[in-house]
Amino acid sequence: MPIRLELKKLTDRELRVVIYDEDKHSLPNLLSKLALKKPGVVYAAYMIEHPITSYPEVVIVTDGSRKPLEIFEEVVQDAQKLVEEFSLKLEEALKNATKERK
Repeated sequence: MPIRLELKKLTDRELRVVIYDEDKHSLPNLLSKLALKKPGVVYAAYMIEHPITSYPEVVIVTDGSRKPLEIFEEVVQDAQKLVEEFSLKLEEALKNATKERK
């Protein structure tokens, strides 16, 4: 199932996005943790109304010095970079493990 996003709220200081994905914690947790590291972010978290019947909603609130959508876009790019770095390191570790077995 592909991941879908639904923009629930967007103001000058607040963004709320629902992430429709079967894994209800990994991506929202990563995005909110990365958002907290960004300058201007005063609050970032995700919430799930009900663990079985609802999907996570990521909330980013800024102090007004930056737009929350801009923060969200940066955070998604940061997450993509982390995945790419992880994939490269995993490939390298697997190659090294294969060499050591020979």
